[in-house]
Amino acid sequence: MTGTATFAFRYLPSPVGRLTLVAGDEGLAAILWENDRPGRVRLGPLVPAPDHPVLNEAERQLRAYFGGELTVFDVPLSFTGTEFQKQVWRALLTIPYGEVRSYSDIARQIGKPAAVRAVGAANGRNPISIIAPCHRVVGMDGSLTGFAGGLEAKDYLLTLEGRRPARPPAITGDLFATAG
Repeated sequence: MTGTATFAFRYLPSPVGRLTLVAGDEGLAAILWENDRPGRVRLGPLVPAPDHPVLNEAERQLRAYFGGELTVFDVPLSFTGTEFQKQVWRALLTIPYGEVRSYSDIARQIGKPAAVRAVGAANGRNPISIIAPCHRVVGMDGSLTGFAGGLEAKDYLLTLEGRRPARPPAITGDLFATAG
């Protein structure tokens, strides 16, 4: 996003790291990752907002989601991007909790079956991660693919939603040790 608009923000500690919640006049504009790539989401100036109603509601809903108590978000959203990006981001909103789709599925859903790579690029620029669930988009074979929050965060979110981990957890200790 460019221009002179000012955005309200607040930090939210979460199981996937510190998130930056950003709101504009019309709704939630972004959820940024702690180690987000600079410029992935373009925003105007950010000002701290300890009591912004959209940020209050986004925080409440995200806390409920991470606590396993919320499966559908209803905070007002304010996407800014190209019309194609907005089509992709709106398609993300239709992926049910605990389910996944491939980039190809999303391309077909928006009526552009040949635009798989462009869908991937738009998915990578999704400004409202978690709520617009880009973490629910996986490779054709079900493998975890790129994610602005990192693959560990993607795996965490999918596991939270009931999907088995894509890769086995690291094993520590001696599996064959016997209790004494």
